[in-house]
Amino acid sequence: MFTGLNSLRPEIINSQDLSSFEFSTNYLYFWDLFEKSNLFLEAVMDNYKKDFDDKTIEWLFKNPVGDGGVWNSFANIVTKYGVVPKSVMPETHHSENTAWLNRLLKRKLRDDGLKLYNLKKMKAPTQQIETEKYNMMLDIYRMLVLFLGEPPVNFDYRFVNSSGEIGEYKEYTPQSFFKEFYPDFSIDNYVMLMNDPTREYYKVYEIQYDRNVLEGKNWVYLNLPSDEIKVFALESIKNNEAMYASCDVGKQLSKDDGTLDVDNYDFEALLGTDFGMTKADRIKTYDSGSSHAMLLMAVDTDKEDKPYKWQFENSWGSSYGHNGYLTFTDEWFDEYMFRVVINKKYINKETLDLLGKKTIILPPWDPMFRQDF
Repeated sequence: MFTGLNSLRPEIINSQDLSSFEFSTNYLYFWDLFEKSNLFLEAVMDNYKKDFDDKTIEWLFKNPVGDGGVWNSFANIVTKYGVVPKSVMPETHHSENTAWLNRLLKRKLRDDGLKLYNLKKMKAPTQQIETEKYNMMLDIYRMLVLFLGEPPVNFDYRFVNSSGEIGEYKEYTPQSFFKEFYPDFSIDNYVMLMNDPTREYYKVYEIQYDRNVLEGKNWVYLNLPSDEIKVFALESIKNNEAMYASCDVGKQLSKDDGTLDVDNYDFEALLGTDFGMTKADRIKTYDSGSSHAMLLMAVDTDKEDKPYKWQFENSWGSSYGHNGYLTFTDEWFDEYMFRVVINKKYINKETLDLLGKKTIILPPWDPMFRQDF
């Protein structure tokens, strides 16, 4: 959410001549968890014919909801619920310390999911199941309100520009606020490009159940070689459009100076051994994968316009890295960058035409999509 919202911030800051502006992540977090809860319950009911030790049922109950997500989750939630300024729905203790919220929400959902699974197995009347599920979602809503506060239906807001001039109050809904300042936003304007060497390049893949909204879009990506992704990312940066990007941030990270470089640490020399796995090997053995999203927002190139350094804006605060930014080498990009979301207008027609290929469905428990490296 930090990365997605930060990709939107420059537009509203520039259009309203603001010194700064922040969106409420708490507002989106509320609806993200609410929608994920609904998706989990629906998925359990869709799979009730499977035995309880089936791989899909096992995965669902192990992962009813979570804090994480990818680009499509952000796009799904802002499209459905809009956005609000931070002052309209501020952070709470539990929005910034989410462990207990997640723990109790998962416990509640597992309890509810088991009840619905058994009701479906027993062929209970449809009306009874629908009533049970409706009441379960009421309980989920109430829990989220107690932890995070109640999301606004409408609100009054005025801007104060960089010169200190105060605008008139205007009434908004979260959806109308989003549409006023981002009228052209559409998930269909963007494509997620992935570098996953364990799979065939130039194919489109979709991860089952990897979304947050029942009617929303799953995680869909086009798999490309790293060098081709860089061409499109460079074009986006040249046009002042930063991008959602995700990587294995913990690998070869020097947190004090904010650098990511394959040569930052020489563990082989230190320990007198070899670490010979390729990127594909690290993915297949669960040693590496995409673990953190940041805003890809800058690049240095040589005289031939070839990138040699890139930069992220991170979400861990200004005291981490170099004033909150992480700089990484082009070689590190090859080894530990996994996905970048790019506006289609910066991608050539030949590549866009690949999106018309038949989608290959992947299971959510695939090694590439684990988040705990």
